Amino acid sequence: MTAPTKPPHSHPADIGSDAPLAKPLQELAQPLQETVIDWFDENARDLPWRRPEAGPWGVMVSEFMLQQTPVNRVLPVYEQWLARWPRPADLAKEAPGEAVRAWGRLGYPRRALRLHGAAVAIAERHGGDVPTDHAQLLALPGIGEYTAAAVASFAYGQRHPVLDTNVRRVFARAVTGVQYPPNATTAAERKLARTLLPDDERTAARWAAASMELGALVCTAKNESCHRCPIAAQCAWRLAGKPEHDGPPRRGQTYAGTDRQVRGKLLAVLREAHTPVPQAALDRVWHEPVQRARALDGLVADGLVEPLPGGLYRLPLT
Repeated sequence: MTAPTKPPHSHPADIGSDAPLAKPLQELAQPLQETVIDWFDENARDLPWRRPEAGPWGVMVSEFMLQQTPVNRVLPVYEQWLARWPRPADLAKEAPGEAVRAWGRLGYPRRALRLHGAAVAIAERHGGDVPTDHAQLLALPGIGEYTAAAVASFAYGQRHPVLDTNVRRVFARAVTGVQYPPNATTAAERKLARTLLPDDERTAARWAAASMELGALVCTAKNESCHRCPIAAQCAWRLAGKPEHDGPPRRGQTYAGTDRQVRGKLLAVLREAHTPVPQAALDRVWHEPVQRARALDGLVADGLVEPLPGGLYRLPLT
């Protein structure tokens, strides 16, 4: 099919408000969907969580790991995780500290605790099977709006708007005509996502994966590849001359010298140890005592580290 040559709306500002969406967008939603899905059919990466053998649990594990973490870092940890814990009940039997240990250096290790908590709830409430119902997924500990929709869509082929950073950026540029979406998901974005969602469940699930892949591979945050984009001809941002972002400053991803870095160094010592670690061993990982103590206190408060009598520390057992 031929992609439309005009932007799929009459006025970009309409999409950023609570006003009814412009009629042309509704009329051109299907051509937009078909173009992106056709591109996806030809260009989708062969990722293990997209294979049938991954199953719903594999999809759920990938969704936890991929939050704020690139695919190339996730792949080896994902493979090791599924080999060790092929079902939620397998992980639920282990101490939560083992999930933190296996998480390695993926970053944001509280995700490991949340995934462990979800596995325990699945084993206790759902007979060890990842629930198919969106509301039941949302009720699992550690699962929010995005993850529930993603698992329901990618694992079970259901019709849900799936709004991750990549999808939001594609919609912001192609439809709204701005370079970046807001820092936090807005009601207007959810409304737009629902409008663009195909009616057919199978097609909707494919659209969710396709629009996400487009943002990951082509419509990237920096150095976007418009010459490779299947919807470049109707992209509102491109047709407007790619105006620079003029909204609130975008949050950076600084790491060096932050408490996050110190927390990572402390956790690395505890992951390598299979017996409790003395305070002195932790003191050696960072030179600044106030920041080091603050980072360690934060790890304890988050349930990632368990203090023991005698100044010893370990990964949590309960």
